[in-house]
Amino acid sequence: MGDHRSPVPYLSELFSLEGRVAVVTGGSSGIGRAIAEALGRAGASVVVVARRETELTATVRDLEGHGCRAAWVSADLGSRDGVARAAEAAAAAFGEPDILVNAAAVNLRPPMDELGEDVWDTTMAVNLDAPFLLGQRFGPAMAARGFGRLIHIASQQAFRASVTSGAYGVSKAGLVALARSQAEAWSSRGVTANTLVPGFVMTPLNARLASDPEMTRALAARTMTGRNGLAVDFAGAAVFLASASASYVTGQSIFVDGGYSAH
Repeated sequence: MGDHRSPVPYLSELFSLEGRVAVVTGGSSGIGRAIAEALGRAGASVVVVARRETELTATVRDLEGHGCRAAWVSADLGSRDGVARAAEAAAAAFGEPDILVNAAAVNLRPPMDELGEDVWDTTMAVNLDAPFLLGQRFGPAMAARGFGRLIHIASQQAFRASVTSGAYGVSKAGLVALARSQAEAWSSRGVTANTLVPGFVMTPLNARLASDPEMTRALAARTMTGRNGLAVDFAGAAVFLASASASYVTGQSIFVDGGYSAH
């Protein structure tokens, strides 16, 4: 007879986040919410940071329903003061985080010749400045402790322009470079920094495109899997990057896009 011992202990060794603390910005909807749940169900204590209290409380209730330890922080990540306050409140919940996921973003896409400084400033503040500032707040402490995971949600527009990339694409390209800079600075001390790159995912952030059936069909046809992405498609990739298994994966952009970018 073969050995039929459960693989669960080995999977835990590879991927368990037991004892870890995760902070997930934009964690109350879309990809951020799916990642917050995945990290929580893998054992991490999760602090969800977003704007709207109704969505935050619903998210934490769901997490607790799965047996997760969770807390929320309502914050405006569009100002530096707001980011600083959010960071302190997030750290106060369960202690300094081991895992930081930057999923909060604004998706403003006016045509380039109408792209004003206000849209540029708002986009950079939320999509790029906030991840930088949170990394500066938490990264050195992670390095001092010898373990840390920085995970940013980027975009196809970080690599190629389409559907009016504008300031959004620039901010996401900056995020990809930020991960490389953070990896260069801290990976020798146990802190990895990577980006996950979605294809087109049906989330509230993409409401404009999602409301156009012809466009969503065309985007699905452009993938190799024949469908557009779902938020839950990011659960496994996020748990992997957050886990001990991914200690040798850093400075990378991992495409979770159904092959959208591969042709």
